[in-house]
Amino acid sequence: MAHASSQVAMSYVSGMSDMPLLGDTIGQHFDRTVARFGDRLALVARQQGLRWSWRELAERVDAFAAGLLTLGLKPGERIGIWSPNNAEWVITQFAAAKAGLVLVTINPAYRLAELEYALNKAGCRALVTATAFKTSDYAGMLTTLAPELDACLPGRLASPRLPKLELVVQIGARTILGALPFAEVPDLATAATRAQLAELGTRLQFDDPINIQFTSGTTGSPKGATLTHHNILNNGFFTAEAMKLTEEDRLCIPVPLYHCFGMVMGVLGCLTHGAAMVFPGEGFDPLATLQTIAAERCTALYGVPTMFIAQMDHPQFAELDVSCLRTGIMAGSPCPIEVMRRAMKLMHLRDITIAYGMTETSPVSFQTTLDDAVERRVSTVGRVHPHLEVKVVDSEGCVVPVGTPGELCTRGYSVMQGYWDDPERTAQAIDGGRWMHTGDLATIDAEGYCAIVGRIKDMVIRGGENVYPREVEEFLYRHPKISDVQVFGVPDAKYGEEICAWIKLREGEAMTEQDVRDFCRDQIAHYKVPRHVRFVDAFPMTVTGKMQKFLMRAAMEKMLADQGGGGERAA
Repeated sequence: MAHASSQVAMSYVSGMSDMPLLGDTIGQHFDRTVARFGDRLALVARQQGLRWSWRELAERVDAFAAGLLTLGLKPGERIGIWSPNNAEWVITQFAAAKAGLVLVTINPAYRLAELEYALNKAGCRALVTATAFKTSDYAGMLTTLAPELDACLPGRLASPRLPKLELVVQIGARTILGALPFAEVPDLATAATRAQLAELGTRLQFDDPINIQFTSGTTGSPKGATLTHHNILNNGFFTAEAMKLTEEDRLCIPVPLYHCFGMVMGVLGCLTHGAAMVFPGEGFDPLATLQTIAAERCTALYGVPTMFIAQMDHPQFAELDVSCLRTGIMAGSPCPIEVMRRAMKLMHLRDITIAYGMTETSPVSFQTTLDDAVERRVSTVGRVHPHLEVKVVDSEGCVVPVGTPGELCTRGYSVMQGYWDDPERTAQAIDGGRWMHTGDLATIDAEGYCAIVGRIKDMVIRGGENVYPREVEEFLYRHPKISDVQVFGVPDAKYGEEICAWIKLREGEAMTEQDVRDFCRDQIAHYKVPRHVRFVDAFPMTVTGKMQKFLMRAAMEKMLADQGGGGERAA
């Protein structure tokens, strides 16, 4: 697009496509997929020993949905799910959509205060919960918040701290007296509620909200991004299209279902293309994921960069045959170029794609394609998705010339309805033109390829020079001893901010701070060379693999203060 007077190309792109948007609800599309691919494999939950065809999955989904209606749940009401990955999660996702219930996906890592906030903010009338996972005692936390569960009848909860919650459905063995076992809900389905379910399917609209996903910012309480059937069904479809997924594919999904990566790009991507969903475990484990790929002959794999690193660095990696892999997605946080190259070579992921987006945009806005040159696929997040518009703007909201960094804004079918019950924060995120302001810094080149430079709030200003941490990270990833790295700014009396790097080394390797600085010397500008270097075994991150730089920054600030502000050596 050229500016009328100056002919300067501007940073605006729109996704052209011959393929129309889907006008279905999730329930309608689910029935279409079952009709087309009924006998094909739909779901494998390896840790549960389950293998279901689309028809077998449909029987369970319809019975569970009708059971929810028998329990008195009505379209538009909210049902929470608080569980790691399992078959029950997928059943609940589709059953809620068919019954017109808004599924509130609750982070499995949440503790008491966060759970209480999410259930009350969304006004959940029902909650499907796991019993326990790793260090999370879900049953214990729930009964701490609502001790009345130990004495009430199932479906009759009255709790002062959770005033809207009436029904708790427990996955697995029943340990909560006032909960209903998940396995008993389908038995409640009657001919009348099955008929009611079928009738509902003709009345539900694709613009109805169907999902609330809480996005955790670095400040303030989580915001509930409210997404519709139209938002997430179409995004799952076009994401899978970019990978050329078909009913012959088997997608390994080690990413959490409570997040868009798992439930939209994973589950709905498989639904729209008839591919099989393969879950290697309740949570991510590198060896279990590799074993599942090999055993199930998975052709596609999802993950955030740290997951791919953990798999390729695993001592048993070479023993497992993952040559069946073809495609997949690396997303969720910036994808280091060297990690991409290694995955393409070592994991046979010649057609792997990069996807970029955010929960509020359902989530994907940009994705590389199988036709993109390797250099494009490792150094950009691809081009804009079909039917979406994107622009890059300066601090005044004006579109910037091609190649100029600015804030990325997205508009189109994928933009959420808003934050649940939060018009003020919705207005801060979505402007009058329905543009979603992402908070991400990006550039768009003359051919429409987008590169994410960083977060606006992550940009470091050192002595008046803008430093994008992503650029320094990409450089450090080239060092053969470095497995993973995170770069951020810390306060500095002289320069305002200084560059700090936290580095995770490969197994058995050793480096000093000086080694790091020597590697940088004369390769990157002096003001980008890390002043502070810390070697770590792990990084603080969210369940979805997003790095929590604000926690790293806080830890580093404390360490520097303890050292009197100057020391560079950190244990």
